[in-house]
Amino acid sequence: MGGDTKKRVLFLCTGNSCRSQMAEAMLRHMGGEHFDAFSAGSHPAGFVHQIAIDTLKRLNIPLGDATSKSWEEFAESELDLVITVCDAAAGETCPVWPGSPMKAHWSLPDPVYHTGSDEDRLAFALAVAERLRTKIKAMIELDWSMDHDELQRRLAFLGDI
Repeated sequence: MGGDTKKRVLFLCTGNSCRSQMAEAMLRHMGGEHFDAFSAGSHPAGFVHQIAIDTLKRLNIPLGDATSKSWEEFAESELDLVITVCDAAAGETCPVWPGSPMKAHWSLPDPVYHTGSDEDRLAFALAVAERLRTKIKAMIELDWSMDHDELQRRLAFLGDI
């Protein structure tokens, strides 16, 4: 990864209770030496959903002291990248972030609303988490010193894998 400073990444979804929480925990776990990870929601649920907790526990990824937060808490924060992980949040008008960070959208289904037995729901959440882990791993491996437009294009492409 190019550059000496940590890149600051904010993962957004609507409730900030599952997907964005898993993404934040994964990036901290997988790339914490090069990235500062955060998560927030446009309409925070006020809690981290048990399915996210169970999924991360199954993957041996620490959640830490995660809380469900509003994206307004980051309105004055300098960020390098803002990634929406749900279609609803991607369609909302986001705050104008200082420094005009790059943006990407990674559409992922919400495990919270998956129906079925507890085992079915956990299996679905694990599948979503694996997709997320693939995207985050690829993001970590990018050369962040490349041309801004090319980096933006590659970050957007990760939404399709």
